[in-house]
Amino acid sequence: MALTLPVLWSNRVLPPLDLRLRGRTAASIVFAAVYTAAFDGRPNWLSAKGLRWGVGSAALVFAGYGVALAVPALRRLPLEVAERVPETSTLEWIALHIPVGTVLAEEAVFRGTLDPLLDEAAEPRVAAAAGALDFGLCHIRPARATGESVPGTVALTTLAGLIFSALRRHTGSATAPALLHLAINAGGALLPLAAMRIELREQ
Repeated sequence: MALTLPVLWSNRVLPPLDLRLRGRTAASIVFAAVYTAAFDGRPNWLSAKGLRWGVGSAALVFAGYGVALAVPALRRLPLEVAERVPETSTLEWIALHIPVGTVLAEEAVFRGTLDPLLDEAAEPRVAAAAGALDFGLCHIRPARATGESVPGTVALTTLAGLIFSALRRHTGSATAPALLHLAINAGGALLPLAAMRIELREQ
């Protein structure tokens, strides 16, 4: 049940509701809160070790983005990515919908609740693989909605899930993967805008 509900929610329940962005963010938080309460979630948000590892992981991501912006050949890559910030300003997208509707909701469900359950039910490698694949499968409908490759999206998000779960298991906290998740998503949303500004300044 714990494995099935997130996939059903993301792919079958939430999309037909046809909510606007703010409604989807609110619905995602409500689902995460109910799921966490129902399955006795243990995100351990106030972990000092989780915070240290999360900040360190996020710093590596931002350093990578900085290199991409500094190298002209790499800087052109994000310029080819269409900016998708639906129904809202970039500021609201970065400050609210990514950290709350995506990162907080997903990390509470997957790393804060599902991973501890799987750790108790299966041996470590099976638990890690099952949780990461479940995370990947939750991105099927979003990939279709944005016209992205479904197999590619599932593969990438499953890989990300493996990394996020490894951080959670190492630190005992969902804070570390949440900060890494936030850095990847928020930085990725800002990267095309930053690349465009640099290109315009250098013309």
